Amino acid sequence: MPKLKSLGSKEITKILESFGFEAISQKGSHIKFARQTSFQRQVLTIPNHKNIDKGTVKAIFNQASRFISSEALEKHFYTK
Repeated sequence: MPKLKSLGSKEITKILESFGFEAISQKGSHIKFARQTSFQRQVLTIPNHKNIDKGTVKAIFNQASRFISSEALEKHFYTK
């Protein structure tokens, strides 16, 4: 069974940008990312921390999987 990786905001930012998301704003220690599809505007928020708790990383994965297929995200968020 794959294990969840320990990720920081820089790694998650690169992952989201590879799927077409752009940082649109920051308030405090949270960064808001968005991308526009022909049907809707998709928005994700992540904390801007060097190390993010695994529970929060899992929540970001779940939130992102609403817009991106889980199979495409798993290689970035989980070890093999």
